[in-house]
Amino acid sequence: MTESLPLSGFRIGVTAARKADEQVGLLERRGAAVEWAPALSLDPNRVDDEELRAATTEVLGTPVDLFLATTGIGMRAWFDAAERWGLLPDLLATLGSAEILARGPKSVGALRRRGLRELWAPESECFEDVLEHLRGRDLEGRRIVVQEHGQSLSMVAHALRRQGADVTTVTVYRVASADDPEPMFKLVDLVADRALDAVTFTSAPAVAALVDAAGSTGRRDELVSAFQADVVASCVGPVTAAAFEMWGVPTIYPDRSRLAAMVKQLETELPSRRSGLGLELVGGHQLLLHGEDVLLDGVEVRLSPAPAAVLQALVANPGNVVSRRALLAMLPSGTAGSEHAVEMAVARLRAALGTRAVQTVVKRGYRLAVG
Repeated sequence: MTESLPLSGFRIGVTAARKADEQVGLLERRGAAVEWAPALSLDPNRVDDEELRAATTEVLGTPVDLFLATTGIGMRAWFDAAERWGLLPDLLATLGSAEILARGPKSVGALRRRGLRELWAPESECFEDVLEHLRGRDLEGRRIVVQEHGQSLSMVAHALRRQGADVTTVTVYRVASADDPEPMFKLVDLVADRALDAVTFTSAPAVAALVDAAGSTGRRDELVSAFQADVVASCVGPVTAAAFEMWGVPTIYPDRSRLAAMVKQLETELPSRRSGLGLELVGGHQLLLHGEDVLLDGVEVRLSPAPAAVLQALVANPGNVVSRRALLAMLPSGTAGSEHAVEMAVARLRAALGTRAVQTVVKRGYRLAVG
């Protein structure tokens, strides 16, 4: 019975603190052996009432031109606190008079529940795309309020001030580390020793916490190497996945940023990797990867290390865009001097697989063109 389950025989690490029981249950019911190591505190989102009230008073003091909402949990916590203080009507009126940009559907939902409407939100759910949306605009003298999302956005505020804006950041909550670090240290060892098939991540701070834990035990390089080669970094969505870019780690994430969708993706991803990953490219060509072997329409394709590294990153999320910065970080040491090295590696990969196999997405990066 157990052997017929889609994840039987696979060992998966879980870093979530919130909804951990739900995620562990989803994985175990599919046959997986689970190692749970919360990267953050079980009560990770600590609200400093005094600091938040002072920031709220500052926001209410001057009309707001532009408001950037980044997380649903942050917006809900802010609105609930303002309601306790009797300031909610004033806060809603102040934000409602501004142009509102939201990072993703959760922040959109929190806004709409209180009667506020966003003017724009990126499909990617990436805060970087919100900033890109603002980059070409004249912000001179505009007052912008930014809701922080558990980690400091001081660099974002600085960038907006360079465009002439008057920026106020509102720290609704801060993310706290796990109360007991021992499970995280054990998880570091399991990943570095390649004793796991995958590790799941539901927030960017969890990624940072695991890498920091590996650094404190002297195993950061081993951890990163394991994720680059043998252990799948499974993320709930693109925002979480972006935290791995600086380490050159390929990630997988579902089309919809939902827990069940992430687990469903693992159901197909892990067995396919064990038996060899097969993909259909544009034009009906069949690409098969098994370990270091690459076959195109049944014929072996020999790749040098740089284009092989690019292919590994692209197949981790077939059809999705991988940024040049992420690909640059994936290139072998000695070849990753500039983004020109990425372009050269992509050119060699196209020469091996066909020019249509890898598509350029202007100003964003590249993606594998799957059929």
